[in-house]
Amino acid sequence: MPFTPKFTITAKVASDLMRIEAAKSAVQHLPITPSVLSSLRETARILSTHYSTMIEGNRLTQKQVSTVIEDKQHFPGRERDEKEVLGYYAALEKLEQLVASGSAVTESQIQMLHALVMAEGRKKAKPTPYRDGQNVIRDSRSRGIIYMPPEAKDVPQLMHEMVAWIARTERKELPCPIRAAIAHYQFATIHPYYDGNGRTARLLTTLVLHSGGYDLKGLYSLEEYYARNLGAYYEALTIGPSHNYYGGRAKANITKWVEYFCGGAAESFEAVQQRAVEAAGRGASDRSPLLRRLDPRQRKALELFRESVTMTSSDVAGLFSISERAARNMLTAWVAGGFVVVADPARKTRRYGLSSDFQSAID
Repeated sequence: MPFTPKFTITAKVASDLMRIEAAKSAVQHLPITPSVLSSLRETARILSTHYSTMIEGNRLTQKQVSTVIEDKQHFPGRERDEKEVLGYYAALEKLEQLVASGSAVTESQIQMLHALVMAEGRKKAKPTPYRDGQNVIRDSRSRGIIYMPPEAKDVPQLMHEMVAWIARTERKELPCPIRAAIAHYQFATIHPYYDGNGRTARLLTTLVLHSGGYDLKGLYSLEEYYARNLGAYYEALTIGPSHNYYGGRAKANITKWVEYFCGGAAESFEAVQQRAVEAAGRGASDRSPLLRRLDPRQRKALELFRESVTMTSSDVAGLFSISERAARNMLTAWVAGGFVVVADPARKTRRYGLSSDFQSAID
């Protein structure tokens, strides 16, 4: 039977959706230079990494998380915490590549994000298969069972139905924030892994939002909203008459969770809007008309040119997780469109530079 969640779009949800749309529209049209945008985006990544791992018990402060990621600094006795941080950050980077590729949300993408979460910062990881046995969620103090997820034999079908529902409801134009909320809830309900379910659920939420056009330039962190009041987060997720999946949670009405999530998204988006307004007002020149000429992949490629004067097809292939051949074809089209120029025509090591028009946008 196809996954069909029960929920109601209440007046509160409708109001929060309007707040989300207003903030989204405002941020999209703000004149923010690529250098300022990059700084804000990196801050959001670090916040997401800090708060998502903190929810799971990570003991590193936000400042320590930043130094672990940026400076590879080590903190004695916090090696496991450091690995968790590096794993989540690597998964966020992969998530951005998946969104840039324009592909639909798939099970293999979710499995890859989980693999990176658990890979302790290693850049290469194979998609992890679902659990092959029963797991339980216990109270950390009393050790009593809080939730008994579905049996392992049912997990593959439940995950397949969840991903199919995401695709089906996108075509039916169910508001993206609601799709993201329900994807988060259902993943946590299925609990397809022995460990890393919470972090992967939050990444899946971000993947659904960004893929649906609700990335707000990559500047927000829903994880911060969850972490500020963990009690409300867990209470909203705990729905149903029984702690057993088969005892009622599978068919529970999840309106309470949808309200919680949409309210948090609205709050987070409005906070981003305020920060973006402040950034745009700090003397940043208006590059919006110029940048609007670029497609999403070209905007993403600007990040490479802030780090290097030129780039190769290998750099582009790595940025978007595509083949070298596809990257070469993309670069050829970019040259024809005036976005990049050939800086070194050598066939095997051909390098491309940013055209003078767009160079001014990152200076």
